[in-house]
Amino acid sequence: MRRCRLWSGVILVLASVQLPAAPPAGPSWRERPDWAALFDAAGVPGTLVVVDRRDDRHWVHDHERAQRRYLPASTFKIPHTLFALDADAALTPDSQFAWDGTERSFAAWNRDHSLRSAYAHSAVWVYQELARRIGLARERAYLRRIGYGNADPGGGLTQFWLTGALRISAFEQIGFLQRLYDEALPFDREDQRTVKDIMLLERGDGWTLHAKTGWAFDVEPQIGWYVGWVGRDGGAVFFALNIDMPDGAGDVGKRTQIVRAALASIGALPPAQ
Repeated sequence: MRRCRLWSGVILVLASVQLPAAPPAGPSWRERPDWAALFDAAGVPGTLVVVDRRDDRHWVHDHERAQRRYLPASTFKIPHTLFALDADAALTPDSQFAWDGTERSFAAWNRDHSLRSAYAHSAVWVYQELARRIGLARERAYLRRIGYGNADPGGGLTQFWLTGALRISAFEQIGFLQRLYDEALPFDREDQRTVKDIMLLERGDGWTLHAKTGWAFDVEPQIGWYVGWVGRDGGAVFFALNIDMPDGAGDVGKRTQIVRAALASIGALPPAQ
């Protein structure tokens, strides 16, 4: 068994938004008026940040909103998977978690899961069990170690990323994703590679899509996320979107719809068929 390398050591924040976080220094962010039309057509306000390493371009829709911090919801499964591997809360992607028989809101959750399938189906109860195994002190230390948003796990060990105090901006999501892609986070490179593999959702001709959606539905307004990257031979294309979801479940599909259209407009993904 690997030795856990991080040991350390409530404020419940009800609002879904915190004060803005500063955008990353250095790159020149260019607004995309054509992407504004995608949000208008979907009927939702939001932001989209894209870093295209193929030609070192940095695109944004709604720069001001991209600085605001929101609950990460299930996008937190990306770093949480890394924390779980480091803490030996899960040993491999195939580590098994037995369903307790409790019927939950989404049918796909109501069965046994591996770490990989729990990520793919966004099974919250598995990650709540991982949080219990990791413990609050290590959760806080891990968050601070990688500088994840406000790094605040207040609001309950099994709820801090869902309804609690943790907040992150779209700009900060992009920074975290780039460090993970580069295997530059302060964790074993093998664990970072495992997380990247678990994130793989689609594969096409000359591209791969590594991503995670998120939906904070117990706050007002409800917030939707879609974050990740497209791997291409010429360089990865990173993206982070968040939107308000006034229609709740009726707005769920708009997260991926907007991102895929924007990425198709820069040749990162093929156009929708």
